[in-house]
Amino acid sequence: MKPALLTSDDLAILAETFRLLGDPTRLRILLALAAEPRHVSAVAEAENLSASLVSHHLRLLRAARLVTTERRGKHMIYRIHDEHVRQTVEDMIAHVQEQGAPHQEALHAADA
Repeated sequence: MKPALLTSDDLAILAETFRLLGDPTRLRILLALAAEPRHVSAVAEAENLSASLVSHHLRLLRAARLVTTERRGKHMIYRIHDEHVRQTVEDMIAHVQEQGAPHQEALHAADA
């Protein structure tokens, strides 16, 4: 990593991207799309969410270039934007699942 090469605009975009991923609903939607590309109603059904809520979150994820769309007939199919996004999510899942990592203690300490 070369953080000195990041502009203030780059840092702001990066922070906004992590903020978007910090929402559990958006993260669930992103994980559902990592499994397979889907249309809004398929994501809503799989995640037991309303289609309007999923659509709202997908608009935000698409604006942040975390997901992309393709038209198939009447449906817009959403998918993970690229391997960078997929790898970032996979790396964070692996990090959270590491044995011996004091995740819960760190989260509670941060809230205090």
